[in-house]
Amino acid sequence: MGKMGRVYRMKGQKRKEKGERYDRDEEDEFEQADDDVTPQPPKKLKSEDAAVVSGAEEKLEAADDDEMPGIPIVQVDMGRSKPGVIFVLENASLEVAKIGKNYQLLSSDEHANFLMKNKKNPADYRPDIAFQAIQTILDSRVNKSGRLKALYVKTQIGALLEIKPHARMPRTYKRFSGLMVQLLNDLDIKASGKGEKLLRVIKNPVTKYLPVNSRKIGFSHSSEKLTDMYNYVETVSDDLDLVFVVGAMAHGKIEDNYVEDYISISEYPLSAAYCISIVTTAVERKWKIL
Repeated sequence: MGKMGRVYRMKGQKRKEKGERYDRDEEDEFEQADDDVTPQPPKKLKSEDAAVVSGAEEKLEAADDDEMPGIPIVQVDMGRSKPGVIFVLENASLEVAKIGKNYQLLSSDEHANFLMKNKKNPADYRPDIAFQAIQTILDSRVNKSGRLKALYVKTQIGALLEIKPHARMPRTYKRFSGLMVQLLNDLDIKASGKGEKLLRVIKNPVTKYLPVNSRKIGFSHSSEKLTDMYNYVETVSDDLDLVFVVGAMAHGKIEDNYVEDYISISEYPLSAAYCISIVTTAVERKWKIL
């Protein structure tokens, strides 16, 4: 047999590179640098929790309007003239600390040793609960129909966050974590190519942002008032906005004076995300949102 000749490639033909496969939707979530880039550390980080909140509120007065990398907007129907829903997530574990050279969102999975060294209970640091709850609210038909009027998140250390209903939040926890570090650093995050602030730190208390003509409902497994959620919302007047206050912590209960009625919607303890899914489904049935 004769020797086989070497196969040559035609001039100008480039070798195909094996690119990494990824989800294009995830790639377009943010107009920011690569995920591996560590978020910039907050400019001021106090050691005491009360000082952190105080410093953030003082910084609100002097925050400028410089353009920052933004996040996309989700198109939703606008039903502002109709009664709507407002969610308040209480006691969310969204706290930033410097670990090594970087600032990170504290979580029990990643920072248990750091938390124990600082005499903190790792079980109290579950930012994934807030992440799942926010996703459930924004993905609901209540939001897509334009009936979600506002979403507020109150952290364990007292910071109050506002998330616009039409903001497209990250689909992965890693991106969510980086976004929260950026938000708590810069105090607001704007829409891509626009000046609208889709996420921002606002001044307490949350009651100053709640409509007067509304029913404020809290959820607690320990409440003696066990009720079917659909039957409950059916009794509420169609002229009232519904404010739902849900705990975003691993254990404990919410105790807010502005809540008018505490109810339990199951004989069993429920996660925040599942509780919210029951609530939104009941409201969708009441308002015939399909």
